[in-house]
Amino acid sequence: MSKVLQISGLSGIVLTAFGLIALFFTENALDPYVLIHLALGVVCLAAYLATQGGSFLVSLRRRSTRYGLHATLYSVLLVAVLVLLNFLNTRYHYRWDLTEAKVFSLSPQTNKVLGQLKQDLQIYGFFEKGENPKVTDLIKSYTYHSPLVKFTAVDPDRHPEMTKQFKIQQVNTLHVGYGQESTNLTESTEEAITNAIIKLTKATKKNVLFLTGHGEPKLDDRENPQGYAAAKEALENENYQVKEFLLSTQEKVPPETSLLIIAAPEKPLLEHETGAIESYLKSGGRLLALFPSPGGESLKGFLRTWSVEIGDDIVVDQVIRLFAGPTLGMEPIADSYSTVHPITRDFKERTLFPLVRSVEAAKEPKNGLEVTSLVKTSSTSWAEKDLNGVFKQGRASLGPEDKKGPISVAVAVTANLKKLGVERDGDVKLVAVGTAAFANNRFINIFFNRDFFLNAVNWLVGQEELISIRPRSVRSSRVQLTEGEGAAIFYLSFLILPEILLIIGLGVWWRRR
Repeated sequence: MSKVLQISGLSGIVLTAFGLIALFFTENALDPYVLIHLALGVVCLAAYLATQGGSFLVSLRRRSTRYGLHATLYSVLLVAVLVLLNFLNTRYHYRWDLTEAKVFSLSPQTNKVLGQLKQDLQIYGFFEKGENPKVTDLIKSYTYHSPLVKFTAVDPDRHPEMTKQFKIQQVNTLHVGYGQESTNLTESTEEAITNAIIKLTKATKKNVLFLTGHGEPKLDDRENPQGYAAAKEALENENYQVKEFLLSTQEKVPPETSLLIIAAPEKPLLEHETGAIESYLKSGGRLLALFPSPGGESLKGFLRTWSVEIGDDIVVDQVIRLFAGPTLGMEPIADSYSTVHPITRDFKERTLFPLVRSVEAAKEPKNGLEVTSLVKTSSTSWAEKDLNGVFKQGRASLGPEDKKGPISVAVAVTANLKKLGVERDGDVKLVAVGTAAFANNRFINIFFNRDFFLNAVNWLVGQEELISIRPRSVRSSRVQLTEGEGAAIFYLSFLILPEILLIIGLGVWWRRR
């Protein structure tokens, strides 16, 4: 009988535990399974404690019992922690992206676009056998960031009616639909998908005109590194309508123009053209001025009336090459930005500005004008006045007439029309950058040049919700060293460490001898 009573204690624990587990999952206290197990468990435990309670307390004082209880408790805690972690993992999903460029995370621009969805966004993936793990993982990232994104993987062979309905021509095609609008994508990248969402969610297109007729870079020139085909494509991907515009043959800038861009004119603008641009701005227009290096005197004089000073100089910075020392740098890298202006408020990435001139606010801006410096080069740079020495002799040195860095190379201007004496409400916005080369085919995809260019355009046309960092790809990491850091690495790696190793080796050899 005593053995039966001893076993009743273990039986009571088992019955009670399973009764509580069933209660937790069923949430029904009147379930027969729960009631029977809890009742029998309590009876068994009561019988054991009533008859074997004394011996149980004695056994608890034994060292072996205490060790056993501690081990059991630790095991139960470990199991409880694992169960809790798995439970939290099913309820809350989070991933850590440890890559330097965060290439396995959705870009800030994509997150902004998804946050502006007003209705369901349907994405159908037409894959062979309905499977494409890489693209599926990417789309699941979209669904994770927005519950309005719905994704369905489709096998074209099993659902030919959907293939015909959505006009699918090949496998690995995505059909993206938003409201009454839809499009098909054969390129399954974050950039392509996000650009498609932008085009579908924007009701109207903004008109961007590039001034032409003065030797400006061509928008359709893909082969020439100086061309602007890549910039045009980047703008069209964000739902802009981009065209060239010959103002010299027109009376005025079309009133439906959302933004006028003047990029590196080689010839002076006609007086008629500057007058038309002035009238366009004073009617609430937007202007992006990108300067040649050197040149652009007529544009320089025009911007002076808007309290923007363009320097007759070239910004030079030293480039440190390991074991080679400093060399003349004509492509300064900038990572210092205005923290108050919308274009660069959250911008912390590097941009590169080849053959850039200084661009600064006038010492005494006109009433009604607010001029903000957007980008500055490093403290080791300077604005070189000796252009002949730079371009013909390939040399530059910081002289008394040169300005020491940091150097402002881009500014943004906001003007209140009423305060300017114009009898109408509204404002004027313009951005001036000391080089047009940073956005050409060669440089627009280096570092974060494209993001800076598009952010400036988005701010000018009033689409600040698109100002962000766009999808990016894996790129090699770069290290920019000062002259002192380069010298320190040279001495440590090339001289000091080999010297120490040689001394230690000679010491070991001498001791063995």
